[in-house]
Amino acid sequence: MVETITGHDRSNGISYNDILKSDKVPPPDVYLEDSPYPAGKTTVRVDRYFSKEEHDLEVERLWKRVWQMACHESDIPNVGDTHVYDIAELSYMIVRVSEDEVKAYPNACLHRGRALCDDHRKELRVFRCAFHGWSWNLDGSLKEIPGHWDFPTVTEEEYSLTDINIGYWGGFYFINPDPNCEPLADFLGDIDRHFGIPFERRYKAAHLIKRLPCNWKIAQEAFMESYHVIATHPELLGYFGDVNSKYDVWGNWSRAMSSSGFPSPHTGLENPDMSAYPDGKAFQSMKHMISGHVYRRIAENEVEVTTPDGRTGRFTEFADYISGDVKSADIQMCSWVGGKIIAGDEDTPMVFPTESGHVYRETTAAARRETMRPQFGDDVDGISDADLNDAIFYSLFPNLSPWADFNPIFYRFRPDGDNPEQSLHEVMYMIPLPEGAEAPETAKCTFLDLDDDYTLATEFGSSLTKIFNQDFVNHRMVQKGLHSHPKGETIFASYQESKIRHFHDTLNKWLASEDSPRST
Repeated sequence: MVETITGHDRSNGISYNDILKSDKVPPPDVYLEDSPYPAGKTTVRVDRYFSKEEHDLEVERLWKRVWQMACHESDIPNVGDTHVYDIAELSYMIVRVSEDEVKAYPNACLHRGRALCDDHRKELRVFRCAFHGWSWNLDGSLKEIPGHWDFPTVTEEEYSLTDINIGYWGGFYFINPDPNCEPLADFLGDIDRHFGIPFERRYKAAHLIKRLPCNWKIAQEAFMESYHVIATHPELLGYFGDVNSKYDVWGNWSRAMSSSGFPSPHTGLENPDMSAYPDGKAFQSMKHMISGHVYRRIAENEVEVTTPDGRTGRFTEFADYISGDVKSADIQMCSWVGGKIIAGDEDTPMVFPTESGHVYRETTAAARRETMRPQFGDDVDGISDADLNDAIFYSLFPNLSPWADFNPIFYRFRPDGDNPEQSLHEVMYMIPLPEGAEAPETAKCTFLDLDDDYTLATEFGSSLTKIFNQDFVNHRMVQKGLHSHPKGETIFASYQESKIRHFHDTLNKWLASEDSPRST
């Protein structure tokens, strides 16, 4: 049985703040701040996720007016380097004009509209349209028109490229197509105080873009709460405090904090329990912490399920029945045990201290500090247990999710062209560096199409990519189910899904406003 009614306004078990207060190496003060979103009911019409009219409204009222991350500075290190940023059916170019200046323009020739850049380019000297040869200097000034005599009204003043507002934060370049937008600093507010290591001191160690069969908001919402862990990621229940997570909101951004070391209140346990991994290996077998069913990997795409009373059945990684007395299985357990594993990760161990949640956190944090000591020296002794154990992740409206100091995950979610039922999930590993250290070469991007498994991005390892595969199981089915939703609207939890509530309330404000909203 999972935890349902508790008789109070939170889950049973120790609170996240109490966990932090008991850590041997304490957290930054900002982690203990509470700024919960006001309690309430939030519903969203289902057509918000698939209507072309809603998509078009987002293009006009959101993407043409909001600050949005376009690229990282490592994408354009040299003069002339140009990054093409596409959002919905819009396209922009971000170019390094000089060592100290970066500019952004619409990606369109002012003659017949052909995109000036088909893709990212290195060390361009000019923007030259491949259709008729019109060209512009990197600073946007008109350079040359073949047969200029035949365009007597075309002047440099009127036909230079149009500057797009550009801003810089944390090593990333943001753009805003609205010429009357507020400064990026006002939009960001005081987000910097939440990161002990600024993003300028991080480098892109891995990068993937995965095309998803769902609206960009569905994709983003899947990564904004831990409420889904009980069903989607049952492998975590023995040591992850899913429904004890803490959620806060400030201005245009929000935060979620989930602890490692204490088991889910759904299990009824007080201390971490690794019996969910019968063989002590992460991907070879799994006992469901609630049902007691044991899933064993027979081969890739084949899983044997054994019930507590000894009955068995075999299934594919997608829980399709193959044989046996057991005729149904948990698709997410099948995905975890029977899905693809990156070569070399097959026998990844899964053994942690289980004396208590506090011992778990202290021991795992201490072990990680020792792996970091050669690089960071004795500064590692001041890194909090929370930073080395927990999932602490932020969401910056509308589509960015940077994680805290020593968890390198960084997400971005975008609509895929003009199709409201496809999106792009972007993942980067932004690794912190010691102060003054030189960043290694930035990682190349791996692109995964609709049918590509996340584990093809081997640089991210099996643990994370298999978690993404479990989320992917939901994406297509959420998009499908919304078309048949009998109530015509989704509903979000008052607290556990408050980050999503904040997102939709903010989105509603942008879509309803004739003028771009201003931060307060």
